[in-house]
Amino acid sequence: MIISFDDTDSRSLGMCTTYLGALLMDELKVYGKPAGLPLLIRLNPTIPFKTRGNAAVAIKIETYEPEKIKKHVIQRIEELAQMEDENTNPGVVFLENNNNNEVKTVLTTFFKRAVQHVITIQEAKGIIEKYELDARGYKNSRGLIGALAACGAMLEEEWDHTYEYLSYRRKEAWGTQRFVNENSVIRADDATYPHTWDNRDITNNLVVCIPHSPDPVLYGIRGQTPEYVSHAASMIEGEVTERCAIYKTNQGTDMHLIPAESISKLQDMESYIIQGFVASIPRTIEGGHTLFLFRDKEGEEMECAAFEPTKNFRELVRKLIPGDHITLHGSVKNKTLNIEKIDVIELEEKYRKVNPLCPKCGKSMKSAGKGQGYRCRRCKTRAYIATKSKVERGIKTGMHEVPPCARRHLSMPLIRKEGKNIHPSR
Repeated sequence: MIISFDDTDSRSLGMCTTYLGALLMDELKVYGKPAGLPLLIRLNPTIPFKTRGNAAVAIKIETYEPEKIKKHVIQRIEELAQMEDENTNPGVVFLENNNNNEVKTVLTTFFKRAVQHVITIQEAKGIIEKYELDARGYKNSRGLIGALAACGAMLEEEWDHTYEYLSYRRKEAWGTQRFVNENSVIRADDATYPHTWDNRDITNNLVVCIPHSPDPVLYGIRGQTPEYVSHAASMIEGEVTERCAIYKTNQGTDMHLIPAESISKLQDMESYIIQGFVASIPRTIEGGHTLFLFRDKEGEEMECAAFEPTKNFRELVRKLIPGDHITLHGSVKNKTLNIEKIDVIELEEKYRKVNPLCPKCGKSMKSAGKGQGYRCRRCKTRAYIATKSKVERGIKTGMHEVPPCARRHLSMPLIRKEGKNIHPSR
């Protein structure tokens, strides 16, 4: 039996859908046996009405008491979901028969679409009604979208994945300041990187595996295997916790990115990989955001941005010049591409004007005055044209990424792209 749910948390009031998943994994053992790890599925990151990280959860239980499980899950959702927040609209799906190939195909396709595209509540309800799925939605039922997608992910597990170890606080500590020994996080990171990532941002001197919102999570360790994330977590010192869980997840996979041939194919609230050329000198505007024009092979242009939260990544963007051949990874909102990664394919040569050298003595000639060319003070030799000197660009070809403090959940860290021309941000 698959149980999947979404949209139980709140930006302002806290809670976390993964906490409910961890709780149910323990509580449902009285009705059956958990089959494998629970799933944490990140959906389209550009959706404006997401509660926070746009994550849904699915768990699988081997059971002979499905009705008791349904009753217990519904009770827990109604107890823990932050219903008073107008943006919290839970949904839950129960799938007892996993052998219907048509349903499996529909839900696995829905899962992949929900990660890349904008899905309506009506579409989710239409699938539930057509295939008579056992589901329940609350308020406007938006959580049914994530619940269906997570169910589809559980039915089709042949997708790129990583793992996250999540440690949860005792309920009386929710909303209070977290206590985690940051030095222990540094030691854990040193011991397990690159097999775990995004524990800290060395360049910006930040610990990034500890959230700041009022939810139950104390910290989360992301990595390549359950063993590595568990090992890192075992080294972290902090407050007494209530429970922990390891999730299999599509985080760090770039699953949200759609290959695109031209700018004309891009749509708002979707994420893409597109190749082209820098078409303007990058400029920095109020707020610290850095923008430039990007031109595709058809000559169409669009604005691209490295926003202020990307910190030192903007320094790289500011070194780009018109003519640089690049591939961009990022999401489109308000007709602007928000950059997650840049693959610098080929750099345009850059030159600066310099005073010519004297052909007799080899010394640098000086300006003879406006419009009068150059003159060697020693030999009195004249020249009328400046020479060009090639400028070192200070940027390498290859793949560059935003720092850990700015990385989206779904964005693949470059350390997962072994054997390529990469420049991981650390």
